[in-house]
Amino acid sequence: MHEAPPTPSPTSPAAPAEPLSHGLKQRHLTMLGLGGVIGAGLFVGSGAGIAVAGPAIVVSYLIAGALAMLVMRMLGEMSAAMPASGSFSVHAERALGRWAGFSVGWLYWFLLVVVLAVEATAAAQIAHGWVPGVEPWAWVLLFMVVFTVANLTAVKNFGEFEFWFASLKVGAIVVFLVLGGLAVFGLLPDTDPVGMTNLTGQGGFLPNGWSGVVSGVLTVVFAFGGLEVVTIAAAETDDPARAVGRAVRSAVVRILFFYVGSMLVIVTVLPWTAQQAGLSPYAKVLDAIGVPSAGQIMNIVVFVALLSALNANLYGSSRMIFSLAERGEAPRGLLKVSGGGAEKGGGSTGQAGGVPRRAVLASVAFGFVSVLLNLLWPDTVFLYMLNSVGAVLLFVWALIAASQLRLRARLEQEAPDALALRMWWFPYLTWVTLAGLLGVLLLMLTDDAARPQVLWSAGATALVLLVAVAREWRERKGPQVHERKPSALTGR
Repeated sequence: MHEAPPTPSPTSPAAPAEPLSHGLKQRHLTMLGLGGVIGAGLFVGSGAGIAVAGPAIVVSYLIAGALAMLVMRMLGEMSAAMPASGSFSVHAERALGRWAGFSVGWLYWFLLVVVLAVEATAAAQIAHGWVPGVEPWAWVLLFMVVFTVANLTAVKNFGEFEFWFASLKVGAIVVFLVLGGLAVFGLLPDTDPVGMTNLTGQGGFLPNGWSGVVSGVLTVVFAFGGLEVVTIAAAETDDPARAVGRAVRSAVVRILFFYVGSMLVIVTVLPWTAQQAGLSPYAKVLDAIGVPSAGQIMNIVVFVALLSALNANLYGSSRMIFSLAERGEAPRGLLKVSGGGAEKGGGSTGQAGGVPRRAVLASVAFGFVSVLLNLLWPDTVFLYMLNSVGAVLLFVWALIAASQLRLRARLEQEAPDALALRMWWFPYLTWVTLAGLLGVLLLMLTDDAARPQVLWSAGATALVLLVAVAREWRERKGPQVHERKPSALTGR
């Protein structure tokens, strides 16, 4: 059992800085924020949402996007005031106790390394379609090796990968919005103005009523997962507080615009009944307005989106487990960084050093296991693993909101100048967010398809909480260690 880190105290001197590199630039963080959540869930998964909500999928995205935007505002407030590589895991520990930091950190790490397998396998299937002579497992191996190497070298390599991946995705969305908008007004060759026909026909704007909107929310809310990595990455910039504030401000509104704008174009250009789950509604629209090889174009975009998510998840999982190790919640051997020592303050802040290589390898090792399970038993073992993280994102968001409720009051009292980015209408919107997250979980319990995810995720969460409580109980029974206590707000 690792020795417990000291109990936070608001009056202690500063601790050494984290040994991670500061190789990420503002442009990396901004594009990570913009492109981090634009993935296959939007380009392909949105078809399932349209199939259940009809044109009202626009409202579903507005609701889900508003919820995600509020969570990111809260997370941005805490991360700008107290930047750390563990982000919300560190905030949860400072606000609620070690059990919360341990639980949310390990749950999020598990979520990332399991989802990583889905992304690698899906990207391999697309690549196999292009080059049938290469088996999907070989493509998976290639992707994992390439991104493992990228994450083992300077952090700026991760930043560059994500910058160009995100640029392509954002560019694709912008081009789609422009072409779709021109098609709506009949400004493209051989097109007539669409008008409101597809928004009001085929059963009207709410063909399945408000229950369809609710079902749409359950379908699309998880597409906004991934924004959290921005606040993890901010700790590896030269000015974390300023960088995360700018990234959060620029990301949330623009992402909401991309998502809602895309859906509005899709359901305006084509009847909602033309969409179906599993097929990209973007490809259907591009094909309808006469864009050549629309299906292959979207395959390329989805392929890039999957590789981008794979890269970001490997990065985020390695930094999360590194942060857990820093706080004694994971094996301390994972603290070894390139270009420096294993302990705090022993790493390099140069471009080539400060990479937690053991944390990267630990994350990718479990990722390989997940991929293997997905290839061998996709409908049994891996399905249970996937269900066990299906609702974890909502639990993480709820702990972010709970942490912000506690830490905002402390910050206003002890360090008001640190509040460079503030949550709107605190504490009312924080409570509204918590109520909204609880509502989504309850609605998932009433949905036959979503219920297993909630139950399995609740079981996984309960197991992690049990381990966290058992560790604290065991440490309290052990010998008392008297050490310098870091600040409750800054951890220093």
